[in-house]
Amino acid sequence: MAGTPAPAPERPLLEVDDLVQRYTLPRQNLFRPAPEVLALDGVSAKVMAGKSLGMVGESGSGKSTFARAVMALETPTAGKVSLLGRDLHRLPAGELRRARRDFQMVFQDPYGSLDPRQTVARIVAEPLTALGRIDRGEQRARVATVLKQVGLREPDMGKYPHEFSGGQRQRIAIARALITQPKLIVADEPVSALDVSVQAQVLNLLQDLQDQFRLTYVLISHDLAVVDYLCDEIAVIYLGKIVEQGRPEDLFGRCAHPYTRALLEAVPRMRPGLGRQRRGAQAVASQPLRSTGCAYAPRCPHADAHCRAISPVLQPVGAGHFAACHHAETIMGLPPVSAEV
Repeated sequence: MAGTPAPAPERPLLEVDDLVQRYTLPRQNLFRPAPEVLALDGVSAKVMAGKSLGMVGESGSGKSTFARAVMALETPTAGKVSLLGRDLHRLPAGELRRARRDFQMVFQDPYGSLDPRQTVARIVAEPLTALGRIDRGEQRARVATVLKQVGLREPDMGKYPHEFSGGQRQRIAIARALITQPKLIVADEPVSALDVSVQAQVLNLLQDLQDQFRLTYVLISHDLAVVDYLCDEIAVIYLGKIVEQGRPEDLFGRCAHPYTRALLEAVPRMRPGLGRQRRGAQAVASQPLRSTGCAYAPRCPHADAHCRAISPVLQPVGAGHFAACHHAETIMGLPPVSAEV
């Protein structure tokens, strides 16, 4: 209809803008300033409601630091984390506490994240208790409901964590995250501590819960197959910077950064007659500190003088596909690593 204003575009549920996190290391010399490490260097991301963002990279790349900043467990040196339009790091303590019902976390180790002295009922109800008083009968009913949603039974409420398998313990941790009916769940390596046979069950559960409750996920992982299965968009992080971002089919089918390619080549594969291989293992070995140029240049087979002098910025290399590499077109023109992760 003429004159009818266009609907306003949907706003992202989570917005992370130019996040910087520096840590001061112990002083090694009384006459020199304490050294610093830059864990996050201008990281930005947006996640729409009901979608999933995967953050991948090797150990020490900044993935878990990003997760802690999103969860407001640490105050960043600079930058902004907004959930539902609220800057989490600027909220007063009382408001932040109330806001936590909208975002919860699932930790990596289901053995270490559950208090062995507490029953399942108390563990799962812990977020409700922290948020304020709630009727005991209602609390028990909500715990029973959420346990059923993750595939456990009401009689399990009186048991202790040691009475469950690793996969069941992670289901308890997921139930604890669900109890406040959050909009966002940050999952930090949620299946890495589980047997391979159990990982698929937990991933299927996470996907079913997302479909049922329109949950939004930020998934931290080093496992490319996990993020490929669960995430709508993937960000590859290296030394605190996002070096490539896009849909799984873009990154795994036509990656544009040599670091992404090295991660793909490092996936263990079977080759007839050669046994098990880890291709590209040498390409992801150490993390040197650099102050100028591309941080990946010392490990990149395509690096030249321009790479060592000028740091690349994240820019479009396709529809919804971004990379920070001076040789992105060359990388994209290489044969794909594999038909699947």
